Amino acid sequence: MSQPALALAPTAPKKVTVATLASYKARGRSAVFLTAYDYPTAVFAERAGVEMLLVGDSAAMTVLGHPNTLGVSMEEMLIFARAVCRGAKRAFVVGDLPFLSYQASDADAVRNAGAFLIAGCDAVKCEGGARIAGRVRAMTDAGIAVMGHLGLTPQSQAQLGGYRVQGKTLAAVQRLTEDALALQEAGAFAVLLEALPAEAAAYVRERVDLLVYGIGAGPHVDGQLVISHDILGSFVGDIRPRFVRRYAELDTEIERAFRSYADDVRAGRFPGPEHLYPIEPAHEAEIRSARACHSEERSDKESALDSRVKVQTPRRYAGTTPLAPTL
Repeated sequence: MSQPALALAPTAPKKVTVATLASYKARGRSAVFLTAYDYPTAVFAERAGVEMLLVGDSAAMTVLGHPNTLGVSMEEMLIFARAVCRGAKRAFVVGDLPFLSYQASDADAVRNAGAFLIAGCDAVKCEGGARIAGRVRAMTDAGIAVMGHLGLTPQSQAQLGGYRVQGKTLAAVQRLTEDALALQEAGAFAVLLEALPAEAAAYVRERVDLLVYGIGAGPHVDGQLVISHDILGSFVGDIRPRFVRRYAELDTEIERAFRSYADDVRAGRFPGPEHLYPIEPAHEAEIRSARACHSEERSDKESALDSRVKVQTPRRYAGTTPLAPTL
């Protein structure tokens, strides 16, 4: 009699690496790239098959309520990164170096980028082109995978005159290309292009050997990044990027759930019988009897206290004048 075939244990999905991402580009497959700042989002993204996660400094605005990305610290970013990496077992996780965590010195750049790797990230991202190429070289020489960020760079938005589309002329696109080539020469493996016309992003991509990802940069890139709060409809603020498509309206759903909960609590509908832990009837009766005895004892004590207060209250006589205090 033949033996039944042994069932093979399901194999875990392979971890996405730089080599995986390069193979996607070679096959013309766009990588799916999302921001994540916490464990649940990372888990949900994994279940959905998202290949790349950015622990973005956008957490300053989406999670912490700052008006721009400058307010988040390295310590806070590492908290977000550790949470995301606990949930992301397959996705390629990029830690976003926050403002002033890499600009001051090569040592700062390497130390802080290394902290992201220790937290579980696979790579780091930093803003800027030729002017930070030295920092990128220091990090890549230390064995750290680095993604650049060009176009609209939020950490420099004051220099850019606010959140404005970049690369709108041939000269501007050529400068962006030079910056991308400087990052490539410094050892970066990828670059993120933000808020560029589609033709401008395509121009850059055609002239570099980097993996090129876009956020608001059109379809001619190797993958698309969006802010998770934007597509879920949970960002609290007035910014509504043109390039974002909402796939849910979580703000409305969350408000509805909170309002329904509040109504049920105030009306006494929550908790209901189905939310209570069961107990043996005999034990329940015993506890109820003890509660009743305690209530009677407390009522008796309160009555006795009221009587003593009345007895001890001094009588006041109409028409009497209080004595003046003696010195």
